Amino acid sequence: MDLQTVGTILLQVAVGGLSLGVLYAIIALGYTMVYGVLQLINFAHSEVFIAGGIVGYFVFEALKDASMNGYLKLLLACLAAMTVSGLLNVLIERLAYRPLRGAQRLVPLITAIGVSLVLQDSLRFLVGLRGLFDLSVSLPRGFTNSITKVAGVDISLLNLQVKDIILIVVAGLMMLGLNLLVNHTRMGRAMRAVAHDRQTSGLMGINSDSIISLTFLIGGALGGLGGVMFAMKYQALNAYSGMIPGMKAFTAAVLGGIGNIPGAMLGGLVLGWVETFLGVVSLFGAIPGLHWLGAIKAEYKDLGAFLALILILFFKPAGLLGKATTEKV
Repeated sequence: MDLQTVGTILLQVAVGGLSLGVLYAIIALGYTMVYGVLQLINFAHSEVFIAGGIVGYFVFEALKDASMNGYLKLLLACLAAMTVSGLLNVLIERLAYRPLRGAQRLVPLITAIGVSLVLQDSLRFLVGLRGLFDLSVSLPRGFTNSITKVAGVDISLLNLQVKDIILIVVAGLMMLGLNLLVNHTRMGRAMRAVAHDRQTSGLMGINSDSIISLTFLIGGALGGLGGVMFAMKYQALNAYSGMIPGMKAFTAAVLGGIGNIPGAMLGGLVLGWVETFLGVVSLFGAIPGLHWLGAIKAEYKDLGAFLALILILFFKPAGLLGKATTEKV
């Protein structure tokens, strides 16, 4: 294997890992927002996320024969998915989590797992025996076109498609908008105040219940958006498709520092690059002296991603951008 081949593989890993990483980051933001305000790990977020993907599928399916711009179809799918997933998340908070405030931390954690399981089977019941939702026909055709040239430069070796660019741009805009919301608006200041001290913020006139519901609404909407991006990227999903991406997105949130918004983005990117690299690392077994890499098959990429989490947390227990805190007793 020559240096040019190695360089091409590494460039493909960089681009593919970026596309996968921003997808994990979009989903991870929903986990980290809820944890930042309530110190609650909302394990039902993976089902909220895939519910958005299913809603997006039905929108694409309904509009597949419409003479409408593909980007407008995507916008409508995203808006519908964000609305449904956001409201679903608010409903979960109101019915399952709010009555448990003040309970021992283990109680809402177990409840979150239970809500996740209930939602999984509820989604399967609602969609009946349909099984796999195939978007290969209803997805606008232009989204799967390969990008071969940029400013006259041949980039066909990168295997980059239009949908990858859409995913990266959407993630960047969402991260920018979320940062502006949290750090530069009255609403964001109220969210940070409730996250810092719920009781004191209430004495200052902030309605903590409304802020928490708003946080769940935004987190759910982000999950719904992530579901549409997931459906667009893989063009297939079912009622159980959210489990593995949800686990990895939670891993990304912990990796970057749970409760830290830039940390969720960074954790998603790191996880995406690690996973993508491990998926092709066996190719480097052709290099003299590195034949042992040939034994690391693509099936081990999930294991490697979690090992990377363990390794990083061993040196930085609070995550890459997290801050060590002490718990009040």
